[in-house]
Amino acid sequence: MNQQPLQPTPVGALRFNTDSSKLEYYDGNQWVNVTSDSPEVQTGGVRGLFMGGETPGFDATIDYINVGSTGSAADFGDLSGNTSIPSALASRTRGVAGGGYTGSNTNKIEYVTISVKSNTTDFGDLTQSKHWVQGGGNQTRGIFAGGNADSPVGHSNTIEYITIAATGNAADFGDIARLPSTSSGSAMNSPTRSVFGGGSDPSSNALNTIEYITIATLGNAADFGDLTDNKIRYGGCSNAIRGLMGGGATPSITASITYIAIATLGNTLDFGDLTSARQNVAACASSTRAVWGGGSTPSDTNILDYVQIPSTGNAADFGDMTVTGDHRSGCSNGHGGLG
Repeated sequence: MNQQPLQPTPVGALRFNTDSSKLEYYDGNQWVNVTSDSPEVQTGGVRGLFMGGETPGFDATIDYINVGSTGSAADFGDLSGNTSIPSALASRTRGVAGGGYTGSNTNKIEYVTISVKSNTTDFGDLTQSKHWVQGGGNQTRGIFAGGNADSPVGHSNTIEYITIAATGNAADFGDIARLPSTSSGSAMNSPTRSVFGGGSDPSSNALNTIEYITIATLGNAADFGDLTDNKIRYGGCSNAIRGLMGGGATPSITASITYIAIATLGNTLDFGDLTSARQNVAACASSTRAVWGGGSTPSDTNILDYVQIPSTGNAADFGDMTVTGDHRSGCSNGHGGLG
């Protein structure tokens, strides 16, 4: 029986060592702990992006931060048009925005190279024009789940996928059981799973269902558990082990942060609180930190705050975004789906 040769591990590849709870990179010979003099840190560490939104008009701004530090965000570039509620996802090299609302739904997918400040480049199209889509995936595949599509579809349960390193239109992946809108712009990811949750149904009832997919396969989502809080308009992000949801509404606006263990099934657990209660908030993460940006109290804010993912506790001040707004979406080149 013929066997396919093993693919060599690329130099600079990252993984999360679950035994030591440390991020490691491959130096060409062995796996080494990421430290202050590691190549990943020398080249700027993990970069988080916050895309689009409302300020209060529709906005094209892309902000960036270094997730491992603190301080105010800086301008990265612009989306191709003023877009509220785009879906955001990323590989180690690319940040991708899909769909959103520009005064009408859009099916546009566009991308940036995260290490280079610039405006977006066209990637392709979603199968449906929609907003409120949850974006996720791993180093290879980008996932777009749910959202609010044009009539007569309305609330959509479609899951679509792309190959992030290529360009082209999204293809059908399967379905989620819910018909969600007003959910997060970002999923929670491990290298193998994407987890989606919450939103509101066509009757505007808040949903507490959490579902997941196995990223490498095609098929419908399966039940994961229930949200105890953060049912709509929250900011979702993760490292390879934990998924965090911050802010949003229950449906009352909340400061709550809850979490799940992505490799298992179950309901959300209490983590702590954001520095202020707000909804329509964006999020991004590294292997150790989760950062939330913007949102409304209901007044628009420019707040950035963060927590240390392996622990529990309340968020601390990170800095400010370049714009005051909400309905933004976040991604990073160090999230949990990348290992």
